[in-house]
Amino acid sequence: MGELLDRMEPLLAKMPAVRPPEGHIHFKNKLMWTAAVLLLYFILTNIPVFGLSQDSLDVFQYYRALLAGASGTILHLGIGPIVTASIVLQLLRGADLIKINTSDERGQVIYMGLQKLLIFVMIILEALPNVLGGWIKPDLNVATAMFGGNASAVLLLIFLQICLGGLLIVFMDEVVSKWGIGSGVGLFIVAGVAQGLVNGFFNWETTTDQFAVGFFPRLAEVIGSGNNFIEYFGLDLLALTATVGLFFLIVYVEATRVEIPLAHANVRGARARFPVKLVYASVLPMILVRVLQANVQMMGMFLSSIGINVFGEFSGSTPMNGLIWYLAPINRPQDWMWWLPQFTGAGHQVWEIAVRVGVDAIVMIAGGALFAIFWVKTAGLDSKHVARQIQNSGMQIPGYRRSPAVLERYLDRYIPRVTVISGVFIGVLSILANMLGIIGFVGGTGLLLTISIVYRLYEQVANEQIMEMYPFMRGFFGNKE
Repeated sequence: MGELLDRMEPLLAKMPAVRPPEGHIHFKNKLMWTAAVLLLYFILTNIPVFGLSQDSLDVFQYYRALLAGASGTILHLGIGPIVTASIVLQLLRGADLIKINTSDERGQVIYMGLQKLLIFVMIILEALPNVLGGWIKPDLNVATAMFGGNASAVLLLIFLQICLGGLLIVFMDEVVSKWGIGSGVGLFIVAGVAQGLVNGFFNWETTTDQFAVGFFPRLAEVIGSGNNFIEYFGLDLLALTATVGLFFLIVYVEATRVEIPLAHANVRGARARFPVKLVYASVLPMILVRVLQANVQMMGMFLSSIGINVFGEFSGSTPMNGLIWYLAPINRPQDWMWWLPQFTGAGHQVWEIAVRVGVDAIVMIAGGALFAIFWVKTAGLDSKHVARQIQNSGMQIPGYRRSPAVLERYLDRYIPRVTVISGVFIGVLSILANMLGIIGFVGGTGLLLTISIVYRLYEQVANEQIMEMYPFMRGFFGNKE
C-alpha cells in the first residue's frame, strides 16, 4: 500500500482544494465567511433537482438530520460522501493497511489528497444507487419536452446535478474549516437539525391523522377537538420531555471535565488549563456509526429493488423483514413499541423486537467507542499530539520536566480512558433518545450532535476572541499564523 501511495503522490498533491489563508484571519472576517457559507447552504437546500419526479423515494429519509441534506434538492447527498470517506480512511488506518505520517508536510499532503479522492469516489457511489435503484424517478413531462421522451437522458441529468451538489458541499466545508469558524460538516448539521426542530414545533400540515404535525398546532387542535388526549398527543409529550431533558443533560456533560493546569515556560504569570472533557471525542463519531448504518440500509434497498430479497424486503424506505430489519436502527418509539397502532414492525414477535433493539445498542455502543478512538487519533487529540501541541505553545505542566515524553505519559492517565468512556456514554444516550423520540423527527443522534456542536462553537468563538486579545496564545490553540 505504501508503494501505491508513493506512485499516486503526484495525483494526490494536485487534488482540487480551497486555498488556505496566508496569514491570520481576523475574527470578524471568519464570522463573515461562516455566515456566507451558511446562507449558500440554505439557498442550495431549496433548489430542487431539475427533472425529478414528485414520486421519487428518499432513501435517506431517516438520516436527514445527520446527513445535513435536503431530499430532492441539489444537496440530496448532504455530507454522506464526506463521512463515508472518513469511515473508510479511518478503518484503513486503524487496520494499519495504510501508513501515513501526518506529522510532516508530505504526509499531510498525501493524507488530505487521499481523503479528497475517496470523497469524490463516494459521491459517485452514493449517487448511482439512487438512480439505478429506481428510487429517483425522472419527470416524464421533462423527458418528452426536452429529450423526445428519453427518460434515461433525464436520469443522467439528475445524476450530474446530485454529483455537483456533492462537490459543492465538499468545498463549502473546506471554506468554513480554513476561512471560518468550526467545520462545515458541523455547521450544516446544526442548520439541518434547526430546520427540523422549527418544523417539529410549528408545522400545521396534517399527515396520518386529522391533526397537525407540529407540536403547538397539534396541541391546540387535540384540546379543541375533545378527542382522547393521551392517544393523539402522548408520543408528542414523550418527545418533548426527551428533547428538553437531553438538552440540559448534554449541556451539563459538556461542562464536565478534568482540567490539567499549564504554565508558560517563559512568560511569568501566564497560566492556562487544558480541558479533558467527559465527551472528549465529541459526538461526531456517532455520525460515522449512523452513516455506516445508512449505507448498509441503502445497499439493502438496492438489492431489494433489483429482486434480491435474501437480506430482507422494504416498503418504501422502511425495512420489513430479514437480516436488514434486525440491522436497521431504532429511530422513533414506533419502531419498538409493539402495542402502538403506528408500530412499523407489524408481524414481528416481541423477542424479535428485543433482538433488534439489542443489535442497535451493540452497534451504537461498540461503534461509538471504536470510532471515538479512531477520531481522537485522526483529529490529533491523542496524548502524543496534544503533548507536542502543548510543548510547541511554550506551556508546561507545573512541577514536571518540560518534555513531550513526560507530557504524553501524564496525559495517558486521562485521554485514552475518557475517550472510550465518552464513546460508550454518547452511544447509550443516543439509543435512549431515539427510543423515546425527539421533536421534529431529527432523531436523538441529530439532537445530540447539534447541542454538542453549538456548545463547542461557543467555546471556539471564545478562543478566537482570546487569541485576538493575546496573540501569543495562538500556538496553544493550534493557530500558527
